[in-house]
Amino acid sequence: MLSPQVSSRRATVILRRVFHEVPTAFAFRLWDGTLVPLGNGPPLVTAVIRQPAAFMRLMRDPSPLNFAEAYVEEIIDIEGDLSAAIKVADAMEDLQLSWRDRLRLLVDLWRPGIG
Repeated sequence: MLSPQVSSRRATVILRRVFHEVPTAFAFRLWDGTLVPLGNGPPLVTAVIRQPAAFMRLMRDPSPLNFAEAYVEEIIDIEGDLSAAIKVADAMEDLQLSWRDRLRLLVDLWRPGIG
């Protein structure tokens, strides 16, 4: 089981790397209030991740289905228009992480002690 000891600084780097190709503007707000805007333009919607453990769960499988399940289970919250969230999810459908990117993501999640 992964340790939920990830800092918001490391989470920001990981989020930017994983979602850099998604053109639709959206953001994440992390457990310490850090806002991580992504995409082109001002965010249409913000996914609120309240705990590092929730971040770890989402990054193990950064798919629209995993995010939808986390929302339904109230592990994350969505701020903004729900139809905008659906547009972001549609843009995420095209996100393809190579096996190398997935391995790098897992290493970054497991690596202890890095801010």
